[in-house]
Amino acid sequence: MPRVLVIGGGQNAEHEVSLASAAAVAAALRLSGHTVSTLTIDREGIWRADGLPSCASPIESLGLALPLIAEADVIFPAVHGSLGEDGALAALAALVGARIVGSDLHAGAIGMDKWATKLVADAVGIRTARGRVISVEDIGDAEFESEVVVKPVSAGSSYGVSLVTEEAELLDALRTAARFDRRILVEEVVRAREIDVAVLREAGGIRWAAPPLEIHASGLFDTATKYDGSARFTVPAQLDAAETSALQRAAIAVFDALGCAGVARMDFFLTDDGPVLNEVNTMPGLTAASQVPGMFAAAGVEYTDLVGRLVAGARVPGAVNSTYGFAGVGS
Repeated sequence: MPRVLVIGGGQNAEHEVSLASAAAVAAALRLSGHTVSTLTIDREGIWRADGLPSCASPIESLGLALPLIAEADVIFPAVHGSLGEDGALAALAALVGARIVGSDLHAGAIGMDKWATKLVADAVGIRTARGRVISVEDIGDAEFESEVVVKPVSAGSSYGVSLVTEEAELLDALRTAARFDRRILVEEVVRAREIDVAVLREAGGIRWAAPPLEIHASGLFDTATKYDGSARFTVPAQLDAAETSALQRAAIAVFDALGCAGVARMDFFLTDDGPVLNEVNTMPGLTAASQVPGMFAAAGVEYTDLVGRLVAGARVPGAVNSTYGFAGVGS
């Protein structure tokens, strides 16, 4: 069994969610016989672990944490959001030649950038909602034309996301989004079923999509709705064979176009004309109760098995894998 270092926390609004994912992953790996150590990045960027002395600066604490990184066979970065999911930890792993679970720097950075993701999806024929990017310096000049969704270009867990239905709400929504990013995405509202699809890249390169999950929420599926228990999920989603196939193929197409690895969750709107991509999560929530493990459980892959498969598929970021293959959709 490889020795695994699980990293949690992070310097963003998803800190607590990341701690929960890291704790669940570490516990599952220990149950399956892995030797597990843990590191936590606090909100100020200080790397912390049992046995490490306290430090006043991120760079000093990282220096002290490097022996733990060097001792691990695989790094499992359960850090959602910026300075984690966006490729920052994958870049560190690449610099030191360490195997890491999940996507590399390029896929993490593009997947975290909702505007860049839209451009990639459009290029491979996957539809997205029409939208535009506004710089934080220009929010005072934005004009209301119709109801829109306002969101930070790079942020997770729907932080800073607002539904704007009238002109008086626009400026406040832009200011809310600007708390999380200097670039703000303003998109048309797509009223359709919200369907998520998770894609897993197994060791050896085979990719497959789990049964889709449908989100049932009253109004916007925002941060509060995600974590207050009011949203309901159906997995597998009640879809016909053609709808399921279209969603899974679209998810794998985006996964491949971005160059993702490990597991990623693709969030779609299912319209009468087919899937419309909303966003991509290259390090989605990974507690046993999270959406992605729920989708794979519906395919017969239980939580401990899923986490073990992610470790088995870990690679050195940027390394070429000549055994890359394709098994289509389904398990």
